[in-house]
Amino acid sequence: MNPVLKEIPVFQNEDEERAFWATHDTTEYMNWDDAEMVILPKLKPSSKTISLRLPEHMLQELRLIANKRDVPYQSLIKIFLKERIDLELRKPMNMVS
Repeated sequence: MNPVLKEIPVFQNEDEERAFWATHDTTEYMNWDDAEMVILPKLKPSSKTISLRLPEHMLQELRLIANKRDVPYQSLIKIFLKERIDLELRKPMNMVS
């Protein structure tokens, strides 16, 4: 037995839609059992350019490691950051210092 789903409102813009979904449960508006997997091969995650000051010796070491791995050093920095973020997020809250 499927529950009666609410109608999704018409939004004036993406900000309005974003605000709506931040405060509403999608399961009240759509049946996820009917959802289909979609692959969007050309979709790239958005990124933001930042300025990051590093000691020169650290940058040289990063470039050396990147060269050994045959990856651009900026990509290596992103890999290292992602690994550390994942590690930190897996820690129980009482162990975060």
